[in-house]
Amino acid sequence: MSRVLLLLPTTTYRAHDFIQAATRLGAETVVGSDQKQALQDLQPTRGVTLDLRDQEKAAGQIAAFAAGHPLNAVIPTDDDTAVVAAAASARLGLPHNPPAAARAAQRKDELRRLLHAAGVPTPRHTVLSVDDEPAAAARQQDYPVVLKPTFLAASRGVIRADDPAGFVAAFRRIEAILRQADVQERGRDAARLILVEEFVPGVEVALEGLLLAGRLKVLALFDKPDPLDGPFFEETIYVTPSRLDVPVQDAIAAITADAARALGLREGPVHAELRVNDRGAWLIELAARSIGGLCSRVLRFGTGLSLEEVILMHALGRDVKDLRREPRPAGVMMIPIPRGGILRGVTGLAAARRVEGVDDITVSATIGKPLVPLPEGSSYLGFIFARGDSTDLVEAALREAHRRVRFDIEPAG
Repeated sequence: MSRVLLLLPTTTYRAHDFIQAATRLGAETVVGSDQKQALQDLQPTRGVTLDLRDQEKAAGQIAAFAAGHPLNAVIPTDDDTAVVAAAASARLGLPHNPPAAARAAQRKDELRRLLHAAGVPTPRHTVLSVDDEPAAAARQQDYPVVLKPTFLAASRGVIRADDPAGFVAAFRRIEAILRQADVQERGRDAARLILVEEFVPGVEVALEGLLLAGRLKVLALFDKPDPLDGPFFEETIYVTPSRLDVPVQDAIAAITADAARALGLREGPVHAELRVNDRGAWLIELAARSIGGLCSRVLRFGTGLSLEEVILMHALGRDVKDLRREPRPAGVMMIPIPRGGILRGVTGLAAARRVEGVDDITVSATIGKPLVPLPEGSSYLGFIFARGDSTDLVEAALREAHRRVRFDIEPAG
């Protein structure tokens, strides 16, 4: 039986989907985590404790584990574990991305540097330290600009500024996020940096792909119909197939492939965010991992394979080059947190599930727990999934279902 190691820094959304995928493929799953609770929650799955904050140490721990329990693949679930997976796979002689490439995808400042050097369209940028004086930096900008941490995901800490006063306010707000203990522990030296880049107008899309020995296989291209113009950049609706013209879609795929080459990525899933305007397509983000949250559940391939199954099949050396996404349009809505507070209840789910085209609704937020909206937060209230005869109908179903759900949020304090 094949054995895969699933790297899980916390009890993320993705754990059960990957474990179920491995079971369907007849592979044993071992969970590697630095969180004891994650290992306990996933029993009776075999687990191994790793120091995921120290990437080289974790790679050594994985190699030591593999000496007694041979591994066929090491699968990351987020940006940080993508670096650990690359380093561990290199030690084990498994197909992998160069660790430096995975690290560059994790760090937005290094991503920008490499893309500019390779001539890949991407925003102009500068990097500031939290010790810099923001008012002085604000006077040097061509507005609008976007400020963001160099290593956080899910739009956490990403803020648009349209003038010097907005720049200083955004800087101070991001600085406060970077001073949080968990962020300091994760980012280390990067927790002292703030990326400033030009704001690129246009429609935004997300590309889900798989690198096969350096060649990009596009698995899905999502439209994001809600405008993402700031001041914060909370994602909501993803729908596929894209409604953009085919030549534009081809250009998006080509730029994503160029970006992967510029970083040196060669194997496994990639998730890219791009913007399209009258000057073409622009690479905004490129991660050496698959799509986050529960969004992967909207994708099916071949005869009903999940995205996790496709990723595992590739990692285990099985042929996936001819697999295609099922043609029926589909979409997902990440339900945004409208305001901070304590979640006390949810109503209207039954009515929302009756909307034609809605497949499922999952509430991931916990009753009684605090809700933190963007830009300080990085989570959602839940997910709505829909399918239909056209992309427009899928989008309409997601919006109507969201309209019917009510979240009772008690103000904090």
